[in-house]
Amino acid sequence: MAINLPRPGYEFLPWQKTIAANWLAQRERFSHAWLIHGLAGIGKTHFARAAAASLLCEQPQHGMACGRCEACGWVAAGNHPDLRLLRPDSVAQEEGAGEEEGEAASAEGGSAKKAPSKEIRAEQIRRLGNWFNTATHRGGWRVAVLYPAEALNHITANALLKILEEPPAHTVFLLVANAPDKLLPTIVSRCRRLPLPVPALPDAQAWMAEQGVRDADAWLAAAGGAPVLAVRLAAGRDQPCPAWLQQLSAELARPGQGDIGSVADLLEKTAASEWLDALQRYYFDLQLATAGLAPRYYPALAADIAAIAQRAEPVGLSDTAQWIKRQQAIAEHPLNPKLFIHSALQRILLSTRA
Repeated sequence: MAINLPRPGYEFLPWQKTIAANWLAQRERFSHAWLIHGLAGIGKTHFARAAAASLLCEQPQHGMACGRCEACGWVAAGNHPDLRLLRPDSVAQEEGAGEEEGEAASAEGGSAKKAPSKEIRAEQIRRLGNWFNTATHRGGWRVAVLYPAEALNHITANALLKILEEPPAHTVFLLVANAPDKLLPTIVSRCRRLPLPVPALPDAQAWMAEQGVRDADAWLAAAGGAPVLAVRLAAGRDQPCPAWLQQLSAELARPGQGDIGSVADLLEKTAASEWLDALQRYYFDLQLATAGLAPRYYPALAADIAAIAQRAEPVGLSDTAQWIKRQQAIAEHPLNPKLFIHSALQRILLSTRA
């Protein structure tokens, strides 16, 4: 059975509907800006885009988009005049673009061969000026959905701040973030916060089964309980724990020096951000094991993790976990990818020895 990758639309995910209904019931007293935040991979972008559709719907059912009116049709087609999606060009490309921001971004001056931006560009914020000066299409809401908010750079964050300080009438901003602490405090202070919880395990399992994912528990563990991320992982690889990590874990658990050369070869074919993320999760499991707790992310590696935790120094594991986290800042642009991989693996090997 093929895995169905969920795409944001006008429908809330099953575990979001009660939260959405209660929240949308307050729409007449809505704040001009909301910060929607929570664990990565739980469907925050789905929530924000479905919320935008609900605010723009002309015949809402219990506050939510009906999916049948003309406005819902425009939202589904990506051409509602009162909706703007502000996201990096790279995200727009992953989503299939086709919407005005994605098209304008790719058409804006540069070469077609230029790598799509991973930041929200200043021009995207500036273009909102003309939009604000135009009356809403049918006298209702105007909605701007911005995600991920962490993709705002210093210039675009300050440009957005100026807008939020003097918000235009009939306009709602929905900002989506995994980590609000990475945003300008002044932006956060001008938004009402809407935290979204991790869905209950039965809800996540049932939904994943509908998407065609088998062994949902293992995939959910690898994703830290986030079902949308778990489905993406399942669609992208054969097993919850990557083969290279299984091999590395076996080498780390084995007494002696350990052979990391073959693991380095595998990592050269994997994006640095991806293997660093997996290592962060692996080290979290190692730190749990030093406290006598079961692994959270990779239960299949429990025996290796227990063996390593028995002999490794907790301080060394903690320091290396922090070092791995810092490397995410240069993951996309290491000066020498091969050297970066080998130095990371060597540090990991040393940290697991007493």
